[in-house]
Amino acid sequence: MADDYGIQPQGFRLPERTRIGTVCLQVADLDRSLDYYGRMLGFEVRSHDSGHAALGAQGGDHALIELMERHGAQPVPRGGLLGLYHFAILLPDRAALGRFASHLATLGIHAGSADHAVSEAIYLSDPDGLGIEVYADRPRAAWRIDSTRQLFMTTAPLDVRGVIAAAGGALWTGMPPGTTIGHVHLHVGDLAAAEAFYHRGLGFDKVVWSYPGALFLSAGGYHHHLGTNTWSAGPPADERYARLLSWDLVLPGRADAEAAARSLAAAGHAPTMAAEAWTVADQWGTPLRIVIEDPTPHASPEGKSL
Repeated sequence: MADDYGIQPQGFRLPERTRIGTVCLQVADLDRSLDYYGRMLGFEVRSHDSGHAALGAQGGDHALIELMERHGAQPVPRGGLLGLYHFAILLPDRAALGRFASHLATLGIHAGSADHAVSEAIYLSDPDGLGIEVYADRPRAAWRIDSTRQLFMTTAPLDVRGVIAAAGGALWTGMPPGTTIGHVHLHVGDLAAAEAFYHRGLGFDKVVWSYPGALFLSAGGYHHHLGTNTWSAGPPADERYARLLSWDLVLPGRADAEAAARSLAAAGHAPTMAAEAWTVADQWGTPLRIVIEDPTPHASPEGKSL
């Protein structure tokens, strides 16, 4: 199904087994953030030292989120900054999303929600105003393709009662095994420039390009590993603010990572290589790290906020 829709880049194309790895966030108060990501979201602490913590799901050895403390960092302003719009936590199934939705209701937390046709999602902001999506995919067989070879995605009301009912009355006990970071969604300054960097340079397929003010990209036929939009006037996030410090794109092998780095360099965005990671920032200063998959198995994704 991966070639049934979308537009492939003319040059290098990211391999099918591409996935999102760790997201690294700058926060103002580490203890406050640890309380939120633990109590509210259900992450477990993998490591914790002065000014830094790594968080993962139950039963997982790998960090999904890293928190870096910068005292005095300002919260994300209401209109957003160029950089992170949200990062998206992919749960294994609809039942897990139902347990999470019920957990939020028990805590009295108001959250946004949406049905995107390919997935069902809940939206939150952390104490620094960083956007978070928690979602579950619909089976790929249920995804629809329109006449222009775009994957059909929308923003419609979520059937919250149906999602909660899918939990069967089971309680939320934390981020379950198999939880991953499913995608990252960025505010950018210009969609054509974002396409040049992430599609023609990095090698993502375009999967949705007619959603107002947004472009969605993926590898391996997924609905999107990356969203970009022009819904914020900026300015770019910098060290003064809570922000996304980096996000990891995990490729199957060294040859894939080197090919991606060469493609970006040919597009005028040469990565720097250190400690088995190739790092490059987009035109708005958002850093991306291209890293190589390790041999430990990971869950893969099944299949205006997207």
